[in-house]
Amino acid sequence: MTGRGKNKTLAAVLAVLGGTLGLHRFYLRGLGDWIGWLHPIPAALGWWGVDRVLTYGQDDKLSWVLIPLLGMTIAASCLTGIVYALTDREKWNRWFNPTLPVDANAGATHWLTIGTLVLALLMGTVAFMGTLAFGIQRYFEYQIEEARKISQ
Repeated sequence: MTGRGKNKTLAAVLAVLGGTLGLHRFYLRGLGDWIGWLHPIPAALGWWGVDRVLTYGQDDKLSWVLIPLLGMTIAASCLTGIVYALTDREKWNRWFNPTLPVDANAGATHWLTIGTLVLALLMGTVAFMGTLAFGIQRYFEYQIEEARKISQ
């Protein structure tokens, strides 16, 4: 049986490409979803950190805190897309299409779902590893600076 409902593939695409804006939450839960409205805040703070690095250079300590917010937001959105893409049809329809039969086509996995899964894995890994590398590098550079101050 087929029916219209909240499409799993579209939700996964929205999570991967627009997850930092909460688009997947608005699609699945509507504009009244307050968690969806919180998604852009850490992303915007992260972009502000990127702007601060471009303006003040890499020694700006506030950007060290802000930039990882962007990376973690992107990684979390990609993780959400992965969860959506890997959810089986019956569970998806129970969660988001309770009025449809459990075998409704809205929860089906298609080639675009698999492509979105691969994209989410790539983007999420790059965002997460980049965030870790940036944060750890900044931390150790700060520790070396402080050690130099103490030794003088």
